[in-house]
Amino acid sequence: MSGRLKHEHIVAELAREIQVGRLPNGAQLPGENALAARFGVSRNTVRQALTELGNQGLIATHSGKGSFVTFDDRAIDDRLGWTRALAENGVRTATTVVLLEVVEEPELATLFDLESATMVAIDRVRTIVDGAPISIERSRIPAIGGLAELPERGRVDHIYDDLRSVGLVPEVGEEWAEVIRLSANDARLLGHQEGDRFLRTRRLSRDLDGKFVEYVESILDPDRFRLHITFGS
Repeated sequence: MSGRLKHEHIVAELAREIQVGRLPNGAQLPGENALAARFGVSRNTVRQALTELGNQGLIATHSGKGSFVTFDDRAIDDRLGWTRALAENGVRTATTVVLLEVVEEPELATLFDLESATMVAIDRVRTIVDGAPISIERSRIPAIGGLAELPERGRVDHIYDDLRSVGLVPEVGEEWAEVIRLSANDARLLGHQEGDRFLRTRRLSRDLDGKFVEYVESILDPDRFRLHITFGS
């Protein structure tokens, strides 16, 4: 059997175990030596297989730590934000608010043709599974009615209920995605190195009348998030 066929066999077998849940999301794979012994191949062949599994989005390999399953076969709809989207899919998360205050955002006001640049800023760091940070989410909402009092309350556990209380319900919008390099501050918050590549999404939500509801910039760990876009009727 050729080296490539051995490599493909390992990929197929481990992918099957991941997809049926025998190796669940977040699980650590056995080490290279153990996998080499199991499949009767060299460590180089095992490395080839792990690389391919990583390319398929099934695992993430971290130097000095090992390889971990990242596949969970769940579609994430983030129209109401990652917090609710993850929760509705049974993904356990913890959130730390790192900024909650009324700010001026003239660039956003100009970009989206908003009547006011005064907004409530809500910046959060999210952790999942093993407690490692996986995302930073920076939300900006209108500083109107009770929303302007959120910083004084100091709690943003039910932000979409708060929006609804002032008549704002996200119904339509746009979203952009790109790969960026982490700034020094974001790298510190996420426990990564400055310059590491992360996925950034920017989502603008409006109500059915076109009124501004929320702008969110999310910095997402590519080992945990993948973008899946559908189109057509």
